[in-house]
Amino acid sequence: MSRRIAVARTDVPYLPKQHIEREAELVLTECAETIGAIMAPPVPIDEIVELHLKLVVEFQHMRELFPYGDVHGALWMREQRVGVDTTLDPALNPRKRGRYHFTLAHEAGHWRLHRKHYLEDVSQGRLFGDDLTKPAYVCRSSDKQPVEWQADQFAANLLMPRKLVYTAWETWRGDPRAVAVADIRSAGGAAAGEVADRDLMQEFCRPLAETFQVSPEAMRIRLNELELLVKRLTDTLF
Repeated sequence: MSRRIAVARTDVPYLPKQHIEREAELVLTECAETIGAIMAPPVPIDEIVELHLKLVVEFQHMRELFPYGDVHGALWMREQRVGVDTTLDPALNPRKRGRYHFTLAHEAGHWRLHRKHYLEDVSQGRLFGDDLTKPAYVCRSSDKQPVEWQADQFAANLLMPRKLVYTAWETWRGDPRAVAVADIRSAGGAAAGEVADRDLMQEFCRPLAETFQVSPEAMRIRLNELELLVKRLTDTLF
């Protein structure tokens, strides 16, 4: 899962995980009125961004626009426009579909969580300077500002809603209980012995990632957060 930073603002308020998850759930609830209720994966992120949030999505050559080598997306708040790097176009690079979906959901997170700090700020002239074509956020894989963590959290909750993940997990596994790395390693035999925990977990959850049309990395992180795919099981006393 890519991590990204904003280039214009660093003073947005702290948002706890629960608030971000509620905001993502609210978007999904609102979508019932515009694109229909979302009852099963994958979450139609293209439709959410373009039809519900009313943002224009464009593929652009980010290397030509910005002097950074790792820009995946950008958001122009005033123009209500999302730019996505052409290398993530799933029509050209189907293997990048998961990264493309996460980039869209990440920018949707900025729009939903942060736009009022731009559009309502009395000093936005200072923020943007004289050039109103500058994006509010330039999203890079190498940056780790808190505002970008918020957008990442929103994206994960939007693309992999808690209830849908729990249901899909039980359907896929035939069991609602968590799985530990040791279980995966033992089931994989000798070949699994040399594989790092993270890689082992990502390969394990690949089928579920394909169901949600996200990357195995994003799926691994989400399953770990929901305590379904863990490094070790915690003893529970009844």
